[in-house]
Amino acid sequence: MATLLGSEFSSSGRKRRNCNSNIVTKLTSSKITGKGFNRGTQLPGGLLQERDKPAKWHGIPDLLQKLHESSHPNSDLSHAHSYLKSLSSQLSVEAMSFVTEDRKTAQESTFPNTYTFDLFGGVDLLVEILMRPTLTMQKKKPKMNDELVKDCLSVLYNCCICTEGVTKSLAARDDFVLFLFTLMTNKKTFLQTATLIEDILGVKKEMIQLEGIPNLSGLVQSFDQQQLANFCRILSVTISEPDIGNDDKHTLLAKNAQQKRNACPSRAEVNQVTLLNIPGFIERLCKLATRKVSEATGANFLQELEDWYTWLDNALVLDALMQMATEEAEQSSTESSDESPLATSPLRHRLPQSMKTVHEIMYKVEVLYVLCVLLMGRQRNQVHKMLADFRLIPGLNNLFDKLIWRKYTASNHVVHGQNENCDCSPEISFKIQFLRLLQSFSDHHENKYLLLNNQELNELSAISMKANIPEVEALVNTDRSLVCDGKKGLLTRLLTVMKREPPDSSFRFWQARAVESFLRGATSYADQMFLLKRGLLEHILLCIIDSGCTSRDVLQSYFDLLGELMKFNIDAFKRFNKYVNTPEKFQAFLTQINSSLVDSNMLVRCIVLSLDRFESQTEDVKVMEVLSECCLLSYVARVENRLSFLFRLINIINVQTLTQENVSCLNTSLVILMLARRKAKLPFYLNALREKEHMEKYPGCLLNNFHNLLRFWQRHYLNKDKDSTCLENSSCIPFSYWKETVSVLLGSDRTSRCAIVSYIDEPFIDLDRDLLED
Repeated sequence: MATLLGSEFSSSGRKRRNCNSNIVTKLTSSKITGKGFNRGTQLPGGLLQERDKPAKWHGIPDLLQKLHESSHPNSDLSHAHSYLKSLSSQLSVEAMSFVTEDRKTAQESTFPNTYTFDLFGGVDLLVEILMRPTLTMQKKKPKMNDELVKDCLSVLYNCCICTEGVTKSLAARDDFVLFLFTLMTNKKTFLQTATLIEDILGVKKEMIQLEGIPNLSGLVQSFDQQQLANFCRILSVTISEPDIGNDDKHTLLAKNAQQKRNACPSRAEVNQVTLLNIPGFIERLCKLATRKVSEATGANFLQELEDWYTWLDNALVLDALMQMATEEAEQSSTESSDESPLATSPLRHRLPQSMKTVHEIMYKVEVLYVLCVLLMGRQRNQVHKMLADFRLIPGLNNLFDKLIWRKYTASNHVVHGQNENCDCSPEISFKIQFLRLLQSFSDHHENKYLLLNNQELNELSAISMKANIPEVEALVNTDRSLVCDGKKGLLTRLLTVMKREPPDSSFRFWQARAVESFLRGATSYADQMFLLKRGLLEHILLCIIDSGCTSRDVLQSYFDLLGELMKFNIDAFKRFNKYVNTPEKFQAFLTQINSSLVDSNMLVRCIVLSLDRFESQTEDVKVMEVLSECCLLSYVARVENRLSFLFRLINIINVQTLTQENVSCLNTSLVILMLARRKAKLPFYLNALREKEHMEKYPGCLLNNFHNLLRFWQRHYLNKDKDSTCLENSSCIPFSYWKETVSVLLGSDRTSRCAIVSYIDEPFIDLDRDLLED
């Protein structure tokens, strides 16, 4: 090293003012290139001491040298621990300022001590110290002092949050990441380890494989409930498919191409299977999700909750404070109130009641998220059976009023949260995760009836009997020992709070999605009537027409819910006509529908399908009466209005912009044309599209686009069983007829009156470009 730096330290002293910058430059360069010295412990101690004050290193390089020298194998680590404590005290101040302030971007100037610690090799040294027991050849591995391990982990975490690049460099070391999991077996070091792992996995390029963790099953089974809840924070990163980035990458075209490239199960899917194979794992999560907590009371509770949230956004930090509070309580119990400052501190007065509730809420957020992800995975049926058997739904029902939706909870938060990682308070996150779980649980699954209690199930049976229709098989097969207890089931409780939400509530979107999922699938008249009797249709119309709601997300969720509620149900259309009883109300309703067909097209589809069925029931007096009186059915019955919907549905999408959100526009346009084909009117509709093109002076534009969309439809749906089943169940049109209609429309015979190509003038045919190629 002397040769390397000799020219900078000549006896003349002319260049000494550049010494510290050269040291920093060379250390930084060596980290990038891997050449030269790579840590400060390789530099002469005298040099470091000489440059310490001018460089404002605060003795950190010198302490690191002493830590290195005192931490060799077989050395007395007590000296090393004392040096580490000295370093930790300097770094923790910066970490605390980062946590309690506004979390600025980590920069050298903002956190000079942490930056210096990393620059001079402190991070690498601590990793070596922690992993040293694993490198010994001895059969009996030497055990490190728990306090030393805790301090090493705490300093590493401080470096991660304060110095850019540290987390990524640790994440790149697979051996270290897997080693950290072994430290979780020690309860004394669990919190520090879990905090660091969570930070590292959040930036790791490749998702970790859980099956690579030594004795994962034994590790998880050794956790107490508190540890298991915190472990769920780590698991959430390992079982969720990574966000694939920009909006253009979310297109169905891109997703299909990605699925072709990745035919094998993803790492997230493999990790889900690994977890499900751990004995008792799901049962313990259900117990965590449904366990009760002492109810918090007092007028100031919500304010306390928000005060804590402003800087306690990590359940692991919260655990540390809970532990501190427990220690304070023990200490204060041995001292007189006059002598103990803790006994009268704000922490002692405020922390126990409100913090215990927040603590439990944050646990449940993580647990519900993991359960929700598993419910949406490939092992959905297996997970469903376990959640039912372990009585998750009745347990959540018992918590609903006292914890999930307490009566005094303010719900006028405008913060939205369609993303599970949204920056919400614990209360908001908890409610959203709860609603997402209900949505996943009910969606297209017979276990949805577990959301009701026995009395409500009997009501469904009575509705079917009165209408003289058979009960649905799923209802008959429901195990009544697993349904909700009490006077109300979970679905009914949800409807109650849904109707109380203010117009700008962020929960309306998720509430509507959860209720809609109960109705999705094969249409059930009894399910619809159950909800209609509870005023749901009037509430939805109030929101759409009269509440002043402007959120597109909320309006879309309400349109979708209204569609499922009214589909094929003549009583629902009669109720609609009773509520929308003036031209002004009807016009307001149409304005909302027409303002965004992407949001409202599922409702349009429902009306078109319902009208088609009602028109075939001319012998039914009640149906004919509603057909003649209902303003909505009369509006859609007019061909010019159906054609208007069709034009716009085709025009607002193309193959390159199709997403999971707007592909429904393509399917709604297909429904309109399938029903026209049944009545031998398909040529009339295709000709109308041609005339529209010429009137707009864009010949071929609309039909070429539609042709390409249908070619994509074939590739997309003919390879996806689930999607085809959903289309058939929701429309009551056999999927074979969907496929047949698309084939007819894509026919190449220009003499066919049902083929799109015959309606495009030859100069404007643009069907050779294959937009579907990867």
